[in-house]
Order: sequence, then structure tokens, then C-alpha cells
Amino acid sequence: MLYAILCYHDEDFVGSWSREEDAAVMERLKVVHGKLAEQGRLGPVARLLPTTAATTLRKDSEPPLVIDGPFAETKEQLLGFYVVDCADLDGALEVARDLGRANPGGAYEIRPIGTFMPGAVQP
Repeated sequence: MLYAILCYHDEDFVGSWSREEDAAVMERLKVVHGKLAEQGRLGPVARLLPTTAATTLRKDSEPPLVIDGPFAETKEQLLGFYVVDCADLDGALEVARDLGRANPGGAYEIRPIGTFMPGAVQP
């Protein structure tokens, strides 16, 4: 089953890292990525640009309202995500724990992914 691991952290804190600090975190994450890739379990990974680059389409008005910034004000922002193939939730939690050891702080939200393929016959 595919799982999304959504990476949340304080954007200002992560943005304050020096290039060296950021590179060190990325090197530690690279070890986890390599292990998952070797096992054929690593799907797309994305590191999102800051929320200052975000645009939100609010659907609850007519016409829909386009605003700068993220959907909601939160303490932690969505900074990126992983898609991983795991047998079950326990496997996805173990991947999140490995990622957390490489990049402490913040939180990981784990969600199973349901696929939707327009025009495909759904079971």
C-alpha cells in the first residue's frame, strides 16, 4: 500500500538553518532515502518552497477567491512529503521514525493513499 508521509515543521526555524546545517540534515535524510530506494519502496519526494510562495484558492465564495499564502495559519507548516510503499501502517510508521531520527523536530502525518484514475474501472 502507498502511504503519504507529510512533513510539518516550523518554517521560520527550518529557514534559519545555515547552508551547512541544511546540508547536514539532507545528508542524514539521504541515508534513509537510499535504503528505501534500494528496497524499491521510495516514490516521489517533494520539498515545498516557503509558504510566502503559496497561493490559495478559497472555494467557499462565488467566484472563488484567490489569496496569497497558505490555506490556514498554523504553528507548523507543510514543508514537503514522501510517497512510500509499505505493507501496512506499522511499516509506514517505521519509515517516519527513520526520517525523524535524521531530521528531528516537527511532525509527520501518515496517510494511506487512495488512487483515482479518471475513466478507469473502479473495483
